[in-house]
Amino acid sequence: MDLRYLIPFFDPKVQTWTIEARLLRWFTFLWLFIGLVVLFSASYSSGATEYGDGLYFFKRQLIWALVGTMGFNIIVYTRLSTMLQTAKIGIILILTLLFLTLVPGIGTTINGATRWISLGPVVIQPSELMKPFLVLQAANLYSKWNRLTWLVRITWLCTFSLILASILLQPNLSTTALCGMILWFIAFAAGLPYFYLGGIALGGFLLATISVSINDYQRRRVLSFTNPWADSMGDGYQLIQSLLAVASGDIWGSGFGLSQQKLHFLPIPYSDFIFSVYAEEFGFVGALLLLILLAIYSIIALRVALKATRMAHQLVAIGVMIALVGQSFLNIGVATGILPTTGLPLPMFSYGGSSMIGSLSLAGLLVRVAREENQADVLILKERRLRRQRYVQ
Repeated sequence: MDLRYLIPFFDPKVQTWTIEARLLRWFTFLWLFIGLVVLFSASYSSGATEYGDGLYFFKRQLIWALVGTMGFNIIVYTRLSTMLQTAKIGIILILTLLFLTLVPGIGTTINGATRWISLGPVVIQPSELMKPFLVLQAANLYSKWNRLTWLVRITWLCTFSLILASILLQPNLSTTALCGMILWFIAFAAGLPYFYLGGIALGGFLLATISVSINDYQRRRVLSFTNPWADSMGDGYQLIQSLLAVASGDIWGSGFGLSQQKLHFLPIPYSDFIFSVYAEEFGFVGALLLLILLAIYSIIALRVALKATRMAHQLVAIGVMIALVGQSFLNIGVATGILPTTGLPLPMFSYGGSSMIGSLSLAGLLVRVAREENQADVLILKERRLRRQRYVQ
């Protein structure tokens, strides 16, 4: 029995797939497959040492990937209008979880940051789960901007500010910056006045400056980024080990599973610096192929956005592209020393259930936009045929 016919917000009428929707689906699964393979290699040594099981991290990531794939398929077959209308509920729920991470005794602290909530054996990171809802609600808000009252506008702008502030207080400057970029680019694509956009950008820059000034560890990371060798065993250690891993890969890489830096030299190689392990094992050629994959994904996402007939759909596609591809480039920039060291995961590569579910949910939204635009084309064609028949009669 097809469950799509039993749930009212599913749309069983959309049976055809555009070439963009098919490509996005297969590129998403290819991205996920490569990520799981790299995680297997990057985490095996740590799992064997810390838990006596080399597959410890891989098995858990595989479970999260299966859960995320289920969410991906549900989103692909759910009407986008339904998700746009209910996004505000998800925003409120995840914002509540973000506030709970700041409550002593509830939030889980790892490496000096309180970004997680433990639900028994399951640890979730609300900031990663917020991204799909943030894209949906921002697209819903900015697509109707000129038709909304100032009360509604200010209410949601304050809500977005609360989201960014709660993430920043964890502290998590990198995710705050990424979420701010998502909101800004969606607003830019919606055609908001440059005065508003400039004010938002200036406010974000000032907020980041204040955060770096207040938080000593953030200031040290920025300073160590300019010259990591000045404190090679302290704040510059992660970046130096990452650069050594990337450089060791040379042209063709050391080979799958043969990374040396993952053997307790590179801190947490299966998370924020997993690209370093990938670059060491697959070399410049492998890194270039991954960048090409991200570039193709971006081009298809832009094509979907340009073909979309509704502004809200266009903005969802653009928001997803920024959230997935933009975050990937930020992570790669950190691993290669282009950007200061941050705790931003590489989508569908880095270990973490919340990141995996959030990334696959975003990918599902993009595929859904491509499918609904195909449905719109079919309906328009049917209307034209009916009009021609009436005209002939």
